Amino acid sequence: MTEKELLERAREMRRNPTEWEVRVWRHLSNSQLGHKFRRQAVIFPYICDFFCPAKGLIVEVDGDTHDPEPDARRDDRLLRKGFVTLRFTNVDVWENIEGVVSTILSALHQRRDRWSGLPHPNPSPEGEGLDPC
Repeated sequence: MTEKELLERAREMRRNPTEWEVRVWRHLSNSQLGHKFRRQAVIFPYICDFFCPAKGLIVEVDGDTHDPEPDARRDDRLLRKGFVTLRFTNVDVWENIEGVVSTILSALHQRRDRWSGLPHPNPSPEGEGLDPC
């Protein structure tokens, strides 16, 4: 899949999230955990359910169709790029959303900021993240 096709697929996935992704996003959106997350973020050649760029933290919500072996290979490749992946099942999200959120929050606190004092490498169009002059 080309990067352009991957980006289009990610856009489509943002427009049509799963029920479990919606439940997790309710807790991650608007920096509720103190950090910004993106939904269906592309880290080529993958699409990550949720991604915190400042911490390099990926959160995946896996349904029944996920195969642990390919997921482990993917997680290893992403780890070599400096990204840590947390995986939760749909059952985890459905039955224990508080535990899921607590685990994510703990991982955020344990991870070092990737830009440590530097201006954000991709500031928002509104200028958020720019160094004030």
